[in-house]
Amino acid sequence: CGCRPSAAGRWRRSPTSRCGPATCGSSPTPSPELTSPRLIKSHLPYRFLPSDLHNGDSKVIYMARNPKDLVVSYYQFHRSLRTMSYRGTFQEFCRRFMNDKLGYGSWFEHVQEFWEHRLDSNVLFLKYEDMHRDLVTMVEQLARFLGVSCDKAQLESLIEHCHQLVDQCCNAEALPVGRGRVGLWKDIFTVSMNEKFDLVYKQKMGKCDLTFDFYL
Repeated sequence: CGCRPSAAGRWRRSPTSRCGPATCGSSPTPSPELTSPRLIKSHLPYRFLPSDLHNGDSKVIYMARNPKDLVVSYYQFHRSLRTMSYRGTFQEFCRRFMNDKLGYGSWFEHVQEFWEHRLDSNVLFLKYEDMHRDLVTMVEQLARFLGVSCDKAQLESLIEHCHQLVDQCCNAEALPVGRGRVGLWKDIFTVSMNEKFDLVYKQKMGKCDLTFDFYL
């Protein structure tokens, strides 16, 4: 779960892993009684992943989201959890995000680190906005990467199920301000905030050829 989505507080509660309190230096530990393949969701930076992932023995699917939408969703997530107890303004939260002062460290470093490994045979780097633009292609890409074969009927059923999940995430009634929408940032960013964000983004991502769609 590389894009640091709003599921930050759930990042190590995989049904196929047993983990203690989240710490940056620790790695997910699979339940020994569960057979492969296992699925483990994590927000760890690439450098903290278990060695078998670095060695190509396991597969990594990384989902990145444009940082403007991400910071709005992350803010809403912080406000929704009593354990977080964040009651500051979005302007303050966004400033902390740009200055790498939030939990899980710097988004800018995190996403660039995985982007550098996008050509590794065991890494699939995806973009959240591409899922909205062409879900069919992304599902097919995932199936090839995982070595999963399915017939036309199975593929259509899977895509329909995914469409329902995506629609639910974009529904403002299901989640605060429809956290899953692309272009969410336009509802809350001021002109000055957007200009400042663009400046920081250029400074921290200027040497990286990774690009994002901020509109669809």
